[in-house]
Amino acid sequence: MASERKPARVATGWPGVGAALATRLAKLDIRGPDDLRLHLPLRYEDETRLTAIADAREGEAVQVEGEVVSSEVVLRPRRQLVARIRDDSGTLTARWLHFYPAQQKQLEPGRRLRLFGEVRGGFFGDEMIHPRVRPVAAGEALPTSLTPIYPTTAGVAQSALRKLIARALEGLADEEYLPQAVLVELALPTFTEALRTLHRPPPEIDPAALESRTHPAWRRIKFEELLVQQLSLRRAYNARRTRNAPVLPARGHLSGALLASLPFGLTGAQQRTVAEIAADLAAAHPMQRLLQGDVGAGKTVVAALAMMQAAENGYQAALMAPTEILAEQHYLKLQAWLAPLGIEIAWLSGSRGKRERSAALARLGSGEVLLAVGTHALIEDPVALPRLALAVVDEQHRFGVRQRLALRDKASGGSHPHMLMMSATPIPRTLAMTHYADLDVSVLDELPPGRTPVVTRLVSEARRDDVVARIRDACVGGRQAYWVCPLIEESEALQLQTAQDTFETLSASLPGLRIGLVHGRLKSAEKSQVMAEFAAGRLDLLVATTVIEVGVDVPNASLMVIEHAERFGLAQLHQLRGRVGRGTAESACVLIYAHPLSETARARLKVIYEHADGFVIAREDLRIRGPGEFVGARQSGVPMLRYADLEQDGELIAPARALAERMLAHAPERTDRLMSRWLAGRLGLLRA
Repeated sequence: MASERKPARVATGWPGVGAALATRLAKLDIRGPDDLRLHLPLRYEDETRLTAIADAREGEAVQVEGEVVSSEVVLRPRRQLVARIRDDSGTLTARWLHFYPAQQKQLEPGRRLRLFGEVRGGFFGDEMIHPRVRPVAAGEALPTSLTPIYPTTAGVAQSALRKLIARALEGLADEEYLPQAVLVELALPTFTEALRTLHRPPPEIDPAALESRTHPAWRRIKFEELLVQQLSLRRAYNARRTRNAPVLPARGHLSGALLASLPFGLTGAQQRTVAEIAADLAAAHPMQRLLQGDVGAGKTVVAALAMMQAAENGYQAALMAPTEILAEQHYLKLQAWLAPLGIEIAWLSGSRGKRERSAALARLGSGEVLLAVGTHALIEDPVALPRLALAVVDEQHRFGVRQRLALRDKASGGSHPHMLMMSATPIPRTLAMTHYADLDVSVLDELPPGRTPVVTRLVSEARRDDVVARIRDACVGGRQAYWVCPLIEESEALQLQTAQDTFETLSASLPGLRIGLVHGRLKSAEKSQVMAEFAAGRLDLLVATTVIEVGVDVPNASLMVIEHAERFGLAQLHQLRGRVGRGTAESACVLIYAHPLSETARARLKVIYEHADGFVIAREDLRIRGPGEFVGARQSGVPMLRYADLEQDGELIAPARALAERMLAHAPERTDRLMSRWLAGRLGLLRA
C-alpha cells in the first residue's frame, strides 16, 4: 500500500503560546484555540474528594492527603525514592522508580501533600507506585470538578494542557451553529454547554456515561463531528460537479457487440449498475463513482462496458490495478472479450520489455489505441493519454490520494476524466455514508448464477497431515487446489523462504502431483507462466503467497488451504476463499491455525467460519478493526473521525447527512464557520 506523507508544517505560535510550545502542540494536531477546545479528555480522575489512608482499598485509584514522615533514596533491590505519608487514620508508602531531584525536594519530611494513585498491597503494607503529587496547605479546598486526563506528547505536561485549555474556554463565545429544532429533536446540549461539561465535569455527573461516551455532551460533539465530515465531503462532491468532463453518450455499438459476444448474461445488479454508470458518463461533469461488490460479483464486465462507452465516443479509458498479477488478469480477460471485436488494448507494467513498452506508449500518445490496462506504470511521466475520458481504479483503497489524482491528471485540455473506483471489499453502510459521502456508490449485491457455495473448515496445525491427504484426494479426483503460505509481515525474505520450504515439503509429500510455486519476487514472465500452467490444468497444486488474493479465476480449482490463517485479515481471508467455488464442483476452504490464538485472531476466524456474505464480513471487520484501518485512512484523504464511533453512533449519521444538505443549500456562512471550527487549515486533506 503506497504511503501518503503529508508535508511537514512549521508551527507558529499564537497569543500565549510561543513557537517552541506550538511545535510540540502541533504533534497533537493543535494549532490554535479552537483545536485546544476540541482536544477532549481520554478519561477523568476524581480529585473532588479525599479518602482516609485506612479506608483506601487495594486496586482503587484514590486521593489521600497527609504529612511526609520520611523520604529517602534506597538502592536495593533497585534505586528508588521511597516516602512514607501519614494522616490521622494511618500510614502509606509511596515509591518512585524514576525520579528527579525536584521530586526529592518536594517530599521533604514535614511537607503536606495530596497523592493520587492506585493503592496496592506491598511488603510493608499499602503503597502507591508513581502517584501524582501536589503540595497543599492545611485545609486547602478541593477541586469542584473531575480532573480531565488529555492525550499528550513529550514536552507537554497534563498541567500545562489543562491551563491552555482553561484559557481557551474562557475566550469561548457562545456560538451555536446548529438549528434549535435539531438540538431538541436529538436531545443535544448547546456546543458551549457540551464543551464545558466534558472539560470540567461536575462531581455528580454519571461517570459511566462519561466513560462510555454516551453522555449527551459527548453525543453533541460526535454529532457535530459527523456533520462537519458530511459537510466537507458533500462540498467536495458539489465542487466536482462544477468541473467539465467529456460527454460520453451511450451509443451502444461497441458495448452492444461486447454484450452479444459474452457467454453469459448480466445479473440484475450488473444491469442496474451499468445503467447508473452510463448515465454518469453522459453528463458534462466528472463521474466519481465507487463500484463495490463481493468476490465474484462481476465488477470487471461492468468496468469493460464503461470503457466501451468511452471508446465508442472516440475517447480513451485506462484501468489501473495495484499489483501486476491483478492488472495482468484484467488485461487477459479484457483481451479475450475485446480482441474478437477488433479492439486493441495497451498493456503497461514495470516488467514489460523496453521495445514493447515504447511501442505501446507511442500508440497511446497518438490516440491510436483507446484502451490501456496497467499497474502504477500507467501514472509514470512518459505515459501520455491525450484523450483520456475514463479512469478505472481497481482495489482503490490500495492506492494513495496522489496516485489516483496522477491518473486523473493524465487527461489534457483542462477536462477532467470520469473516475470509476472498484473495490471487492464490501463497505458497510455506515462507512459508505461517512468516509465515502463524496462519492456516488453502486453496489453489486447479487452473485452470477452457477457460483458454488464454499464450505469453510477450521483445522489446527496439528492435523496438517490430514489436510495434505485431502489435497491428494482432490487432485487425484481431477480437481486443482491452492496452498497459501503464511503472511510474515516482519520479513519478506522469511516469507519467501517459507513459501519455498512449503513448496519443497509438499512436493516430497505428494510425489505424484504437479506442483507450482508463485510469489511476489518472481519475474512477471515467470509468474505469468506458472499462472497460465495452473489455469490450463497442467498443474494440480499451486503454492503461493498472497499474490493470488484477487483476480485469479480458475473454475476447476475447488480446494483452498490457508496456512496460519490467524495472521490474515478478514478481507484477505474472504478474498482468498473467493478463488475457489468458481466452477460447478463442491468447493472448500481449509483454514489452518496455530495456538495460542489472540482474542482478535479468534474473533476473525469465527466470523469467516460463520459467514459467507462479504457485506456481513465487512461489517464485522469494521467492528473489530475500526474505520481508520478498514479504509486505509491515510490513503483516503478523508478527515478522520476522532470521537464518533460508527458502531456506537450509527443512528447519528443519517440526521447529520440530512442537516448537511440543508446547511449547504440554505446556510453557507454558518457552514463555513462550523467547518473552520473543526478543520481550520486542514481542508486540504479532502479528496480532490
